[in-house]
Amino acid sequence: MKDTEKHKGLRRKLVEEIRNQGIESEKVLDAIDSIPRHLFMDSSFEHLAYMNNAFPIGNDQTISQPFTVAFQTELLNIEPGDRVLEIGTGSGYQAAVLYKMGATVFTIERHAPLVRKAKILLQKLHIRATIRFGDGYKGWPEEAPFDKIIVTCGASTIPEVLMQQLKIGGIMVIPVGEFIQKMKVVIKKEEDKFEIFDFGDFRFVPMLRNKAK
Repeated sequence: MKDTEKHKGLRRKLVEEIRNQGIESEKVLDAIDSIPRHLFMDSSFEHLAYMNNAFPIGNDQTISQPFTVAFQTELLNIEPGDRVLEIGTGSGYQAAVLYKMGATVFTIERHAPLVRKAKILLQKLHIRATIRFGDGYKGWPEEAPFDKIIVTCGASTIPEVLMQQLKIGGIMVIPVGEFIQKMKVVIKKEEDKFEIFDFGDFRFVPMLRNKAK
């Protein structure tokens, strides 16, 4: 579990790169700078951990590009104490960024091996996140409503159940589309009234229904 000065120097360069790509939130950039991304990746990719790219983490899943993590996180407008639901735990990296920004994190993953790995790693890093194995399309009704919801896989449509699990005034960030996804921000104005905004094109692994395994 080493985080060397070389790793820290590479992270600082990565932070400057994503800053130059348009990320303005110093809170987001500080969180990216504080998380040892190489520990969330397979050892065969460790030397590439601070490149601004996505990489495989097993189970046909990826750890998202750091710019994408920062972009989604900035759109969430995290405030300390926010209760945040993440759909798609993956390696646990996005959950770690949210925790570092002061969020209370609930995260769902449909691949049992990734759940086990993420739990172990986050505990070792003293990052508190409540992780559930299950179907992200169902959300987490027992813990709802949430201040924020972030979806880290591409949905074909915005799941109605997730919209209902937002608080009034809450924000959901979700990529929507079949092959290329449009990043959408959903703001819950009233119980059945939402505003939806688009923020550019991205590519994510698909969000699948009833596929927890």
